[in-house]
Amino acid sequence: MSDRPQRTNTYTAEATSNRYRQCLFDWLAAHAPLWNQITYRRRQAYFSDDGDVWDADYTDLYDEYAPILGKATCQQIARKNSEAWRSHFRLLDKYHDDSGPTVTEKPSPPGYWGTRDEGYELHGLVRNDLYTFDWDENRSTLEFGVGDVLEDRYDFEHNERVTLEVRGNPQWDGDDSRLELIYDEHAAQLRVQHPVRIRPDNLQQQRKDAFTHTLDSENTTQAAAIDVGANNTLAVVTEGGETAVYHARPEFNRFQSHSERIATLQSELPEEEYTSHRIKRLYDERSRKRNHSRDAAVKHVTDWLLERNVDTVYVGDLADVLDTHWSADVNEKTHAFWSHRQLLERIQLTLGDVGIAVPEVSEADSSSECPECASSDVTRNGDSFRCHDCELDAHSDVAGAWNILQSEVGPMARPAALSAERGRDAPQEGAYWQWNEHDWIPADFGEQSRSVDQPSLSKPAS
Repeated sequence: MSDRPQRTNTYTAEATSNRYRQCLFDWLAAHAPLWNQITYRRRQAYFSDDGDVWDADYTDLYDEYAPILGKATCQQIARKNSEAWRSHFRLLDKYHDDSGPTVTEKPSPPGYWGTRDEGYELHGLVRNDLYTFDWDENRSTLEFGVGDVLEDRYDFEHNERVTLEVRGNPQWDGDDSRLELIYDEHAAQLRVQHPVRIRPDNLQQQRKDAFTHTLDSENTTQAAAIDVGANNTLAVVTEGGETAVYHARPEFNRFQSHSERIATLQSELPEEEYTSHRIKRLYDERSRKRNHSRDAAVKHVTDWLLERNVDTVYVGDLADVLDTHWSADVNEKTHAFWSHRQLLERIQLTLGDVGIAVPEVSEADSSSECPECASSDVTRNGDSFRCHDCELDAHSDVAGAWNILQSEVGPMARPAALSAERGRDAPQEGAYWQWNEHDWIPADFGEQSRSVDQPSLSKPAS
């Protein structure tokens, strides 16, 4: 069971009655204090000279919280707490790994879910066999039980359970895992995280259903490379020389606008106050828009690759590049805006689900050498890449993907040269994509829409 892939369905929910709503909040409010007490005991052991977090005893807390939460929920909180500590120790091992650390900042041990003075996080857990969904075209519901004290307080009848109306449809079908309910206070919304474990054959079929094209492994397949950039979300080159670039500047400008508005609101806060519901809503909106654009780009490029029967995609790893080769502005875009590691994990997950292998390779020097003649006498300025030896004029992110691919598969067909300066004879389909806040659509290279923020395409090389 544990080896089966897990995917998460996400919904919003609302209690079907005021009585259930009040009971729900009492139940949610009891989770954080139990989590905090377990965390406190383990942190005490962690910071002592001879302590061991796994020796910390907390089972006595069940007597206090089980009447409200139910004993099974208490156990789920303890299990999630253990998972957080195991994750911390894995990150700590990577931080101390001198052979090639992938974690560069020392990880902090698990923290608390709020405080009594500042308020607790409302985060609930339900064991996989203690909740049920009832899916209906008009009205879907989720039911789960609570502790005896809450049942008595709210006059529950025999076998009565809290009932929530659920909005959203399950994308993934599989065996239920632990359910998580998270109340976003500043958005006044209850979110339901519904993980399921999927049989590998079912996972493949479900992923196939989500895409227009499928991989034909019996016919000739080819490789591609993806350059994950700051100005462009993704730049792709295939062995056949086909290219696709997903333009990120407009989205980054929107992200910056949100950041500037957040900074303005923070400057207006009273002394000793650091945030507000409005600021938190803006943070959420900023992240939601960024994630929507990013996830849609990965889904779009997956279908694009499947259409071309690409079975292996090399993705550049920026771990040894960011701090030494890129400007502070680019680093800010990559770390704060796109979050390279999250984007890379999304690529690996989505492409892997449809059968495309995604090996990580170093991106060092991928954009500082000419992919055609290997000269280092090059100039890169934004999207523009020019070699002063062979006079290659190309899109810099495409040059980076071209270099990555050639380092793995050897000499290959020259890609369509994407130029940042010229729009004449630009390919009209499949080469350059822009985000309209809903979908990735072919870029418009008409004179009316062209700007310094939207580079054009040059004529493909013959």
